[in-house]
Amino acid sequence: MSIAELKKEVKKKIDKADERVLRMVNALLLADQEIDWYDELPNEAKTSIKQGLDDLKNERVISHKTATKRYKKWLTT
Repeated sequence: MSIAELKKEVKKKIDKADERVLRMVNALLLADQEIDWYDELPNEAKTSIKQGLDDLKNERVISHKTATKRYKKWLTT
């Protein structure tokens, strides 16, 4: 199916759609236009995220259980 045919088919379906479907399509189109939140982050935050992902990939992490034991004296409930 060509893009022109697809547009024609989508337009037909939109003309017949109920309010629920129209709202979903509208939300989808609006979401497609939004700027990715990651692109709006400061460079320091992006660097920190990349470092965390690299740490995870290279197994430089500890479990929550281990961290809780290690820092128990500073954790209060």
